[in-house]
Amino acid sequence: MVVIAMIAITTAVVSLAIPDPKSTQLEREAARLIAQLEAARTQARAGAMTVLWVPQPNGPNADYQFIGLPPALLPSLKWMEPEVSAHVVGAQSIVLGPEPVIGPQEIVLTLGDRQITIGTDGLAPFDVVRADAGESNAVTENTGGPTH
Repeated sequence: MVVIAMIAITTAVVSLAIPDPKSTQLEREAARLIAQLEAARTQARAGAMTVLWVPQPNGPNADYQFIGLPPALLPSLKWMEPEVSAHVVGAQSIVLGPEPVIGPQEIVLTLGDRQITIGTDGLAPFDVVRADAGESNAVTENTGGPTH
C-alpha cells in the first residue's frame, strides 16, 4: 500500500514538473517578438522613421511586417512555430516611432488554446503583460477573446 502511494505521488510530481510545450513555445515567441519590437523601436527613433508592426503576412516568406524599416534592418518575419497567430488589441498595427513616447499598445499571441499578451505603456519597453502581479506564468487559456 505504501509503495502504491509513493508511485502515485511520484507520478503526480513528474507530471507537474514537465512543462507544457505550447506554453514554452509561446513564451519563446513572445521573447523573440519583444526583442524585435524593441530593436525596431530603437531604429525608428535613431533614424527619425515612422515604423509600424503589422501582424498580417506579406507574401509566403513573412508572417508579419515591419513597415518603414529599411530592408537591411529587417529582422526575420516568420514565427518559429508556424501555428502562432497574433493580433493587435484595439488597432491594426503597432506604432514604433519616431517619437520616444508611442502610447500604450498590446499584442496577443496565440498558439493552440494558449495566449500570451505583450505590451507597453508607451514609455517603457515592451514586455509580457500579466493580469495578476503575483502570477508567475503569463500564459493563459484562450477563452476566445483578448485578455486584459
